[in-house]
Amino acid sequence: MLYIHMGAGAGDLDPKANFRCGFTEFIKKNYKKNDIIFAVEANKLNIKKLKKCWENYPKTKILNLAIGGNYLDKKKKTLYYTEQDKPHYQVCSMDINHVKKHYPRCIIKKISVKTIKINRFFEKYVKKKCINFLSLDLEGIDYEIVMSIDFKKYDIKNLSIEHLHLTKIQKIKIIHHLNVSGYSYCGSGYDHNNFDYLFKKKKIFFNRVLSRLLFIISRKHLNIFNKLLFNR
Repeated sequence: MLYIHMGAGAGDLDPKANFRCGFTEFIKKNYKKNDIIFAVEANKLNIKKLKKCWENYPKTKILNLAIGGNYLDKKKKTLYYTEQDKPHYQVCSMDINHVKKHYPRCIIKKISVKTIKINRFFEKYVKKKCINFLSLDLEGIDYEIVMSIDFKKYDIKNLSIEHLHLTKIQKIKIIHHLNVSGYSYCGSGYDHNNFDYLFKKKKIFFNRVLSRLLFIISRKHLNIFNKLLFNR
């Protein structure tokens, strides 16, 4: 299996998240000897903890990179964060407004980080066209990334996308884009707070109905619906 976690944070070693990370837990639960893991994190302040998180998994590659979409124009970008978000800076982002939204009265700090376009990342580091699991938790730029992925070239079997910071219009566009690319909504993803959507590369006959339900029912009822239909 090949797992890729983009926006890996501190893994399951972040006390602010009660030492939980849904995708990290999912990988560790299902891990087999020859599995390959990519843990990609933009904030260098998290890398030490992230290495500790995966120290017993020899085929894990920890990369301090910021992932960008097709419109990425620089090899380095500014990453914004605030000390109020310590110790592992969960809302650190290339979008300064994303940080301000969560901490409106804070002092914003910044660091420089190497960047790479999403498809270039697959080409340079992964070198495989089949990816079993890809989880995106990219603090405000998830939409840009999903819309930039070359789904014709890369066969991503399971795609988990954080929807917490998406606008309604962005959600509609992402779901339509994924439907056209051969994906179906399959309930909540791996986040233990149910802040993500899971899409699988398969067609299900009632997929259009499912997609519409994401916008017309409450989160509470969506969680009930996911449990009934997908056992999640």
